Amino acid sequence: MTDKKIQSFTDLIAWQEAHKLVLMIYIETKKFPREELFGLVNQMRRAVISITSNIAEGFSRRSNKEKTQFYYLSQGSLTEIQNQLIAAKDIGFMNEEIFNQIYDQSIRVNKLINGMIKYFRSIPNT
Repeated sequence: MTDKKIQSFTDLIAWQEAHKLVLMIYIETKKFPREELFGLVNQMRRAVISITSNIAEGFSRRSNKEKTQFYYLSQGSLTEIQNQLIAAKDIGFMNEEIFNQIYDQSIRVNKLINGMIKYFRSIPNT
């Protein structure tokens, strides 16, 4: 493992894993019925992109309090996606296997965001 300094939000593992989730959601929602384009598809895509956007914005903030605030927003959008995934599965828009793959990815992302929140809450505010 290299000791690469984090210089951009794209260097954050949480952002990288959340970006994978973005791609998974976009690929799967392409398969949803056309009449859902302005319903669940739009909601899911907006929520999932909000996860990575808030991680990116939090990265650029100076104070730990501000960083944490954006990471909490990201976590809120992640919870929204988890709820929408359950709805999509239960409605029949995705099968159990795909649901499990995407939901497992959302859990990975959640753990990483939680780690960032705990870290920035543990150090003195700057």
